[in-house]
Amino acid sequence: MSTRQTTLFDQAPAPWEADAAVERVVASVVIAKGPDQAYDYEIPEGFCDQDRPERQLTPGRRVRVPFGRGNREAVGYCVAIETRPVDPNTIKQVAQVLDSESLLAPAMLRLTRWMADYYLCPWGQVLEAVVPAGVRGKAGTREVKLLRIAEGVRPRLAELKLKSKQQQRALKILAESSHPLTSSSLAEAARCTTGPIRSLLKQGLIEASVTRMASAAEQDAATPREGPLPLNPAQQEALNKIVAALQTQEPRSLLLHGVTGSGKTEVYLQAIEQVRGFGRQTIVLVPEISLTPQTVRRFRARFDRVAVLHSHLSDVERHQHWMRIARGDGEVIVGARSAIFAPAPHLGLIVIDEEHESTFKQDAAPRYHARDVAWQRAVAEGIPLVLGSATPALESWQRTVEGTTTLLSLPHRVLDRPMPDVVTVDLRERGHSIGGRGAISRPLHQAMHAALCDQGQVILLLNRRGFSTHIQCPRCGMVVGCPHCEMALTFHRQLDRTICHLCDYEQSPPTTCPDCKSTSIRYGGLGTQKLEDEVRARFPQYVCARMDTDSTRAQGTRLSQRHPGWSRQCRYGASPE
Repeated sequence: MSTRQTTLFDQAPAPWEADAAVERVVASVVIAKGPDQAYDYEIPEGFCDQDRPERQLTPGRRVRVPFGRGNREAVGYCVAIETRPVDPNTIKQVAQVLDSESLLAPAMLRLTRWMADYYLCPWGQVLEAVVPAGVRGKAGTREVKLLRIAEGVRPRLAELKLKSKQQQRALKILAESSHPLTSSSLAEAARCTTGPIRSLLKQGLIEASVTRMASAAEQDAATPREGPLPLNPAQQEALNKIVAALQTQEPRSLLLHGVTGSGKTEVYLQAIEQVRGFGRQTIVLVPEISLTPQTVRRFRARFDRVAVLHSHLSDVERHQHWMRIARGDGEVIVGARSAIFAPAPHLGLIVIDEEHESTFKQDAAPRYHARDVAWQRAVAEGIPLVLGSATPALESWQRTVEGTTTLLSLPHRVLDRPMPDVVTVDLRERGHSIGGRGAISRPLHQAMHAALCDQGQVILLLNRRGFSTHIQCPRCGMVVGCPHCEMALTFHRQLDRTICHLCDYEQSPPTTCPDCKSTSIRYGGLGTQKLEDEVRARFPQYVCARMDTDSTRAQGTRLSQRHPGWSRQCRYGASPE
C-alpha cells in the first residue's frame, strides 16, 4: 500500500467527474424541525429489503438521520426515493427507519407540499401538523419481541440434535407456525419455560425482532339501527345531482343551500350510502367538537363502521381510529377540521357541514382553511366536495354565481313545517324594562313564563362569560385592564377574581380606583354568571343550569400557553378545536 503524503501540488479529483459518481438509492428527507428544504440521504441496503416490508424505507415514513456539521440526530419524513449517481464520499446515510408502514400516501405528500407553498409554512411543520402526535408516538402500542425460525434452519430441522425435548418441541412449533410468535406464546404452546427458548436464541436457530403491537382493539359502541327517511322533491333532486357527480369520477364542488330544518343531513346520509355501495369512504367535517358526538350517533345509526377524528380524543383513541381508517375499515370519518387529513385509501366523497363557520380556519401555523384543503384533496382524488349551509360563506356563494360550484337548493323545511317566529326587542324602549331592571326584558320574561308553564325548556344564549364584563371608576373613568394586552378584565364572582379572557392574567378585584383612589368602583356589563343569578331570582321554582367553559371544564383538561414570555400557564384557555 502506498504511503506517499499528499502535497499541496496534488490535484484532487473533481466531485463532478464521472468516475467519482456511483449509482445509489437516494431518499429526499424533510427535517421535521429544520430548514424548509429537502436533503438527500443514501439508503443502506438493509432498508431496501423487499422481503422485510416493515424495514423497507418508502415515501411517507419517518427516518432518523445525521444532520448538520455535528451530525446530530434529527427526525425527518422521507418524501421521495430515486436512484441516481451520487458522490459516496459526501452523501450521508439514513440511520434508522422509525415507522413500519407509511404514515402519508403520495397524494397526501403532494397535498402537504401545496399547503406549505400556499400558506407560506415550512414543509416539515405541515407534515407534523397533518400526522397526529399520538400516531407519531404509536400511542396505545407496546414493543413486543417476535420470534421466527432462522434462515436455513427449516430444511435441516430433522438433522438437528438438541439437548432437550422442550427445545425440539419449541423449534418444531415455531417452524410450523405461519406467523412469528412471542416468547410467552411459544413457551405456552411448547409447554415449557422460556429457558429452552433463550437457549435456541443463543444457538442461532431462531431469531428475534422487536415490533410494536396494539395493546387493545377499539370497538364501536352499540347504536340502534335506523333506516333511510323519505325525501321530498327538493331533497331528491339534490341527491340525484350528488350521485351524478359521484358517477362522473371527476372533482366537482356542490353547495347544498338549505334553510334550517330542510333535511340537509338526510341528503348527506343517503349520498354516503351511495358512496358506500361503491366500496369507497367518506369524510364528514363538522364545525365544532361539541357537535361531533351527536353527529357520530346519527351516522352510527345508519352505518356499521364510523371513525372519529378530533383534537379532544386521547392519543390512544386517535391512533386507533387513524389506523382503522388507513386499513380501510372506516366507512365514514367524522371529525373537526383536522379530519380532512384522515388517511382514507379509498376516499369517494367529502362533506363539510356548516361550511361558513370560522372554526374551519386553523389559527396556528399552518394556518389552513379546511374548506380550501378539502377542495385540493377532492381535485387530487377526483371526487365531489359537498358544502352544506343555511348561510353560505360569501366566497362559496360567489363561486356558484361564477359557475364553478353547483348550487343545490332546499328552500323549505321538511314536511312543510313553519319557520320559527323571530322577534326583535328594542331595549331602548321604556316599556320593555318595566317590572324590574336587569337583562331579561318584559317580552322575554313573558315568553319564558309561557314556555315553562307548558312544561317546555328555555335556552338563553349570551356570548360573555363571567359576572361583570368590566370594572370602571365613575369618578375618573378608568377601566381596570390587563397589563399585558390592555383588555378589560372580567369579574368572576364565584372565584372572586378578575380575569383577562385573552391571556388569562388574573388578579384580585380592586376595592378602590388605582388612579384616583375613589371607593365608588362600579361593576358593569352582563356575563353568564349574572344572567344565571337573575334567572334563578325570577324563576326560583324551576331548575336553572349554566353551560360555559367555566362550568363544563373537566378536571385535568389540557390547556394551552398563549404566550411564551408570560410566567404562568393559561388556566382558562380554550382548546385548539
